[in-house]
Amino acid sequence: MSGRIARRFASLREEGRAGLVTYLTAGDPDPDTSAKLFAGLAAAGADLIEIGMPFSDPMADGPVIQEAGQRALMQGINLRRTLAFVRELRRLDDATPIVLMGYYNPIYRYGPEVFPRDAVAAGVDGVIVVDLPPEEDAELTGPARAASFDVIRLATPTSDEQRLPRIVEHASGFIYYVAIAGITGTRSADSSEVVAAVAGLRRFTDLPIAVGFGIRTPEQAAAVARAADAAVVGTALVQRLADNLDPDGRAERGLVDAVLADVRALAEGVRGARKTTNPRTS
Repeated sequence: MSGRIARRFASLREEGRAGLVTYLTAGDPDPDTSAKLFAGLAAAGADLIEIGMPFSDPMADGPVIQEAGQRALMQGINLRRTLAFVRELRRLDDATPIVLMGYYNPIYRYGPEVFPRDAVAAGVDGVIVVDLPPEEDAELTGPARAASFDVIRLATPTSDEQRLPRIVEHASGFIYYVAIAGITGTRSADSSEVVAAVAGLRRFTDLPIAVGFGIRTPEQAAAVARAADAAVVGTALVQRLADNLDPDGRAERGLVDAVLADVRALAEGVRGARKTTNPRTS
């Protein structure tokens, strides 16, 4: 595999560490501020970037990310504008993997047969569709394979040994393990449960495993990074963004710096997670 995602995980393995995946919603709280945030993520320590596709009915998300989506929708951000957003970001950074995350309705309306092709042309490397089960995703995965576009599958605490083979079949890029049952931002992941779940998943796939949902602090990210190939942080960053909005929902002066400071702290936790067991880590 020669795409950005595969190359990045190969590089992380050579460094002897896990990666940090950061999530923010496209266009939140406004296009200009959002562009500055995404442009700064890699330098702050993000190894992969997830960009949320705003949607009016985000059933897997808690109130923090729901509100981010609403702010973006109020700015007129849709899937077509999200792709244009990525195209501009690629002018600054052609190396960091970018993955879209969201729901199938915007992709369906865009056209699942053309979406992978257009996404790749814009510089997107893959997509996570939280409400599209493997039994129903052929109309997307077929065109995606033809475009060399990764469709990243989700596994959850309720995915048993009968279900996991179907989940990993035809998956590409990496497997996203949802560490908690329920919506985003409601509770913290249990590190011992994550360790056991990642070990179980590795029996079914050689793909990298990223763990998200319920990871808020550098310490929690480090605990995940000792077991998984990447830790995903979203709600905590979106909450920091929301904390730096004025009463009218406009970005305050320190918003970008505040969010990127959190990213740097998370990256430090992830990068130092295996130092005690792997002297090559730096």
